[in-house]
Amino acid sequence: MRPSGRNLDEIREISIETGATKHAEGSCIISCGDTRVLCTASLEERVPPFLKNTGLGWVTAEYGMLPRATHTRMRREAASGKQSGRTQEIQRLIGRSLRAGIDRSALGERQITVDCDVIQADGGTRCAAITGGWVALRLAVNKLLKAGDISSDPILDHVAAVSCGIYAGQPVLDLDYAEDSEAGTDSNFVMTGKGALIEVQASAEGAAFSREQFDEMYALALQGVDALVAAQAKAVA
Repeated sequence: MRPSGRNLDEIREISIETGATKHAEGSCIISCGDTRVLCTASLEERVPPFLKNTGLGWVTAEYGMLPRATHTRMRREAASGKQSGRTQEIQRLIGRSLRAGIDRSALGERQITVDCDVIQADGGTRCAAITGGWVALRLAVNKLLKAGDISSDPILDHVAAVSCGIYAGQPVLDLDYAEDSEAGTDSNFVMTGKGALIEVQASAEGAAFSREQFDEMYALALQGVDALVAAQAKAVA
């Protein structure tokens, strides 16, 4: 039995509230169970120097956790003068994931920065950030289309992410903190709405896992991403 009482293939309750902030071109708060992340997309009519005069746009991301997003207060990274390796790794993952679902030539020479701030953490924060980040990005692109600033939709497909793992010897979908902290295997699957893989992160925290177990986690991830994509579509409809 899972600590939450969920079935092995049951995702946490998903909620996506759009228009979460006044000024960002796109914003939402995504809740996956008790994990809550504020995602905002900000548009700039410029690109990094390495893309200047290429006709290509850029999507990038930043990620952070509020000091009391976890059980005990964490020190703000700004107070220490640098980001942790974990933060840098996660924000690069978010940026790579969102870029995989966009036609950068159709976006034109402009940059969209997706900021993902964890309000409350209960496992799966990077997956929630990617899933909610796509919604914020979609809303920002909608504004460009409505204004006539771009002639064709640069977003190719949905992008969403979900965690899977081996908990108490069983493959499970969408780990919360209680499971994540005890899991023998932890994995994150980033996919398109059509089920194509963008990135897979999988590691054995205890015993090594088999190909059969990996395939079981992959099948669970496909099911979970379907549910997340449905929630995204409903949010931006």
